[in-house]
Amino acid sequence: MTTESSNDDLLYRFVQDKIDDIARRLDLPHSFRTIISQPKNELIVNFPVLMDDGEHRLFKGYRIQHNNVLGPYKGGIRFHSDVRLDEVKALSMLMTVKCALVGLPLGGAKGGIKFDPKSLSQDELRRVTRRFTVALGNNIGPGHDIPAPDMGTDAQTMAWMMDTFMTLCPPSERFSGRGVVTGKPIDCGGTDGRETATGYGTIICLQEWARHTGFDLSTCRFAVQGFGKVGYHASTALHQLGATLVAVHDHTGVIIDEEGIDPVALLQHIQQNQQLSGFRQLELQSLDAFYSSDVEVLIPAALENTIGRREAEKITAKIVVEGANGPVTAEGEEILLEKGVDIIPDVLANAGGVIVSYFEWIQNIRSESWDLERVNDRLSRTLRKAYTKVLEIHSRSGGEITIRDACYMRAMQKLATVYSTRGIFP
Repeated sequence: MTTESSNDDLLYRFVQDKIDDIARRLDLPHSFRTIISQPKNELIVNFPVLMDDGEHRLFKGYRIQHNNVLGPYKGGIRFHSDVRLDEVKALSMLMTVKCALVGLPLGGAKGGIKFDPKSLSQDELRRVTRRFTVALGNNIGPGHDIPAPDMGTDAQTMAWMMDTFMTLCPPSERFSGRGVVTGKPIDCGGTDGRETATGYGTIICLQEWARHTGFDLSTCRFAVQGFGKVGYHASTALHQLGATLVAVHDHTGVIIDEEGIDPVALLQHIQQNQQLSGFRQLELQSLDAFYSSDVEVLIPAALENTIGRREAEKITAKIVVEGANGPVTAEGEEILLEKGVDIIPDVLANAGGVIVSYFEWIQNIRSESWDLERVNDRLSRTLRKAYTKVLEIHSRSGGEITIRDACYMRAMQKLATVYSTRGIFP
């Protein structure tokens, strides 16, 4: 029996324990378990930034590089007031698992700065981003470590990072430096489909689940937690299939409408009002009402550790699709599985973003530009192949191996095989 905790390192211990448990169950070498248990590099930088009021403020930033045996480190940069070391370490480990699981030649990393980006002006954000990029220095690069957008960052953030990095490169290397980040604006070397990739990928995985279980998504009802880049695009993709969005939860509250919520109209309302309140005169509901809403599909697409024991006990959905990183705690998962609720874990359901980031990186290296149809087709094939491989492991065990454990098994076996073949220097 697992135990719940409110400690900041809850997600880190969850991921560590999962990796260690799977490595032991697969009887992988002790040397591999030792290497994979900790990040290779943990960079913490403190840097001053000139603010609009003329004063300097000190910021703390992180870049954690977990593993690069498969290829360059890859992972997002988040700007959030709750960014902390153990959180970033956990997310870097999840990135290692994701890349190995879906067959990308990339490793796992994550980074962030501890502050609220909404409290700064656009000029201040630009200075923070550029100063952080300088502080990271040679610890990032298109053949070494490739950041991307995450919570609180976007294509503009990546454009500032790219420009700063390229400016500091020798003249003969500046163009190749464009691939230092992904998730850039299209005009700056980005790719069609990157902004929608994570949310769209979540629904591709859900479609695979529905295909194998005989579930009709066109008549289902669903709820979404978090209405940012992932939650919104997942909502629109599922809405286009005929499903009905009935409940939404974000940091400003909960709205529920049994008649259905138009995700496009809701986004327009949020952009204008910065909150759910006031949308079609719907009254704000309780968080308990959100979790117990009458839906078949629940998509947590906000922060980690949002669904623990208490929340899991209220959920009536048939499936939880983890659009966010680590939204379900170990104890929450235990309760859901006991209730017969299926879970598509984050390392699979959330992998669309890094897959299309890889496509962008490849386009930068080759000086190519792919259209949206090509990007989405390759994204779909990559995720469906990974889902099929995971389902084979789950099915061969007679359902004894959970989908999450099957994901980790496939990833850990891939990593261990590479280490075994290459050997460990010296």
